Amino acid sequence: MTNLATIRKVDIDAPPPPTMRGGSKRKRGLFLGKHALLVILALGTIFPILLVISTTLKTPQDVRVNPFGFFSSFSWDNLVAAWTVGKFSDYLLNSILLTVPSTAIVIVFSTMAGYTFARLPFRGRTVLFYLVLLGLLVPFFTYMIPLYYQLRSIGLLDTLPGAILVMASLGIAFGTFFMRAFFSDLPVELEQAARVDGASEFQIFVKIMLPLVRSGMGALTVFTFLANWNNFLVPLLYLPGGSFRPLTSGLYMFTGGRSLDIGPLAAGTLITILPIIVLFAFLQKQVTEGFISGAVKG
Repeated sequence: MTNLATIRKVDIDAPPPPTMRGGSKRKRGLFLGKHALLVILALGTIFPILLVISTTLKTPQDVRVNPFGFFSSFSWDNLVAAWTVGKFSDYLLNSILLTVPSTAIVIVFSTMAGYTFARLPFRGRTVLFYLVLLGLLVPFFTYMIPLYYQLRSIGLLDTLPGAILVMASLGIAFGTFFMRAFFSDLPVELEQAARVDGASEFQIFVKIMLPLVRSGMGALTVFTFLANWNNFLVPLLYLPGGSFRPLTSGLYMFTGGRSLDIGPLAAGTLITILPIIVLFAFLQKQVTEGFISGAVKG
């Protein structure tokens, strides 16, 4: 018994083999290398944003003397100039009026279409789904000029409804494909049990299915809102009059003749990106869950 206990103690206390020690060091090195790369990428992403914020909050004189100095002074002059002289208050309102309705249209129609293609059996479902996916394959540049004349002929050119419909049409194909993946992953027993209890198809969709795909809807909302908010070409083409100019084209127009006026330009850029940062801060949990769910489904 004594010899057996001694052997077990020696085995436990013995150092690991050299191969195990080498493998542990290699894993630790890979771990540190990955995190160092992530830190570098994070700094590369954050640096331009910090530079924009710093330039916005400087005095105009400090911007000219020390453009790359971080927070060397504090002033609201650049923000006031962009908000009043640059008319970014109007651009911000126009961006909201364009982005919110177009995003809502994409979410509503994509969710309904995704549920239809995933859960409702009907003849020609696969063919229709592939026809919807053509919207992902055909580039917008191939039909943007004919669409211009089409909107002009029906009186929707240079109007908010016309631009909203164009923005929404660009996101419905991807939204349908995205939401169909979430609905397809739900167990069939849920809707079968609901039908046994006498629930209608609409009740199954609203009360049972929708709460289970909230993470996907949140992620799609952020993706769509970001794409529509940053859309530059649609407002430039289909809102030529300038009455409903959003932040993207407004910043482009504000740049003309102000290439050396860096402070107000930085302030306009901050006004443009700040709503996106706020939206992501509120919906980051849904976006993360949407990414994880999408990875698992893939």
